[in-house]
Amino acid sequence: MNEITLKKYHGLGNDYLVLDPNRNTFPLQSRNIEMLCRRNFGVGADGLLYGPILEEGRMRVRVFNPDGSEAEQSGNGVRIFAKYLLDAGYIKGKELTLDLLAGEVKVEFLDENGSSMRVNMGKPVYAGPGMQLNGLEGEVVNAHLRFWDNDYNTTCLSVGNPNCVIMMEEVTPQKAKMLGPFVEQSPYFPNRTNMQLCKVIDRKNIAIEIYERGAGYTLASGTGACAAVAAAKRMGLVDNVVTVHMQGGDLTIEIDASDTIYMAGSVEQVGTFTLAEHFLA
Repeated sequence: MNEITLKKYHGLGNDYLVLDPNRNTFPLQSRNIEMLCRRNFGVGADGLLYGPILEEGRMRVRVFNPDGSEAEQSGNGVRIFAKYLLDAGYIKGKELTLDLLAGEVKVEFLDENGSSMRVNMGKPVYAGPGMQLNGLEGEVVNAHLRFWDNDYNTTCLSVGNPNCVIMMEEVTPQKAKMLGPFVEQSPYFPNRTNMQLCKVIDRKNIAIEIYERGAGYTLASGTGACAAVAAAKRMGLVDNVVTVHMQGGDLTIEIDASDTIYMAGSVEQVGTFTLAEHFLA
């Protein structure tokens, strides 16, 4: 088997492996991705980024959850992959455009080494044509939905991937871990969903706890932060620029007059990993 080398980065504790198909031969199968992401038996990560896939002058990246399923979008994954492209010499300059399953994303580096960046995440799409729900019609904004044994104030929206934002007076990791599986697998969501428990601290700050589709409890989420701010703003609870506090750290989310979401945050490289020859045997 040819030697397989991966790079590992994290964005606020949300860690991803980068697998470059231009520099590796790798059987891209769900079970192999799952093995790589398992923390006790593989390298360990919240997901895998496969790219760059070079097509007619454009750069595409595929995002995989640690269970091997493919995701449409990842805010932290976008920042991590942009940093990898800079580190690996694929790009120069301060701006780039990436293609994901959810569509085009634009990134602007805020420092020389690309550790800090601002990402245009597009506009939120509320339940309806952009996010199909079972048994519900029209937009779901601050609506009462039942999960497990209780009704919760819920807003459903897509920021490239599906999100369910639940407003609470207090949010904890324990609550997210307990409620998350019931929300992710709820019959409301035919393609499963990401969940954010959201506490509004004031008009410029919120705190969220995250349970991600195919990944479980995570320390941070770029799309989750965007979704939570968009939901809170739609309800009139926050201003245009909000700091989102997560267990792994903070992101700054801005929503402009056209409803476009911008995410600003940092990325750090963890290291380089070379697989043992027998790993995928």
